Amino acid sequence: MNIKTICRFAAPMLGLLAAATAHAGPTLDAVKARGELICAVNGSRPGLSAVDSKGAWSGLDVDSCRAVAAAVLGDASKVRYVKTTTQTRLTVLQTGDVDMTAANTTWTMSRDVTTGLDFTPTTFYDGQGFMVNKNLGVKSVQELNGATVCVRPGSTSEEVATDVARKYKLNFKMIVIADQKEMNTAFFGGRCDVAVQSTAGLAANRSVAASNPDDWVILPGVFGKDPEGPIVRQGDPEWRDIVAWTTYAMFEAEELGVTSKNVDDKLKDTDANVQRLLGVKGGLGSKLGLDDQWAYRIVKQVGSYAESFDRNLGKDSPFKLERGLNALWTNGGLLYSPPFK
Repeated sequence: MNIKTICRFAAPMLGLLAAATAHAGPTLDAVKARGELICAVNGSRPGLSAVDSKGAWSGLDVDSCRAVAAAVLGDASKVRYVKTTTQTRLTVLQTGDVDMTAANTTWTMSRDVTTGLDFTPTTFYDGQGFMVNKNLGVKSVQELNGATVCVRPGSTSEEVATDVARKYKLNFKMIVIADQKEMNTAFFGGRCDVAVQSTAGLAANRSVAASNPDDWVILPGVFGKDPEGPIVRQGDPEWRDIVAWTTYAMFEAEELGVTSKNVDDKLKDTDANVQRLLGVKGGLGSKLGLDDQWAYRIVKQVGSYAESFDRNLGKDSPFKLERGLNALWTNGGLLYSPPFK
């Protein structure tokens, strides 16, 4: 074999060796050195991210932060939350003030390709919904002809309400109200028959502004697309992989029936997929620059995706949202994890 042939075969192997022994990415190094994950959240969106009077944080987005901290630092509580607005939630990530953003930010093409940021797997598929009083006696938006509809000016909700009216040949009387508090007063006070907002927003408003939340129902159907999930800076592929596979671990745990309550017993499970997820076999942690128990800690300390959804937005929360698009692919939803191999 001549020298050219040797070099031709050796070059790819050297590349693989270099990739396998690459130094940890800058974000992972910084988080480990600091001993704390800094995570941007909304902070005023119950069910997604909110802080109570005692300073305790909760929500689906908060659990994304906690899960990454559990994987990387071994402790889901080692998170510093930075409360942001729609104007600052991406800026603080771009400037390096936070390690990741989980602030119910819709994944759009413009944000994906022009901001220097990467969106990781979607943790919440949202869209615009229609909420009514149960006493109205309607079961679908198609029955809302002649209804008075409350919307925010210039909002996606206003556009969606117009589109739905056109699609189903309905006649809506629009009441446009800029202030959310005023809109809640108008809707729950009976001035409007229908409120149109994101389904998570409707659920949150119902829980905090309605005198009896059980009197109000979000009609079936989600209109428009609002995929939301954690965001990281471009240029640090290792960190992106860690945040992405943290989300996938929660999806995979649900699909395999692994929960925070049974995860210790599942360490003895002979199913190869469970063993790989929990680090019993496979050695997958090293591929992320982590130990093999990274996903075990996520499930033990934060839970499967089902546990997080149920306590924050679903059946065990005040909002009682149906899983809908946020169900596993095996149950008709959109949540799907690539294989842990």
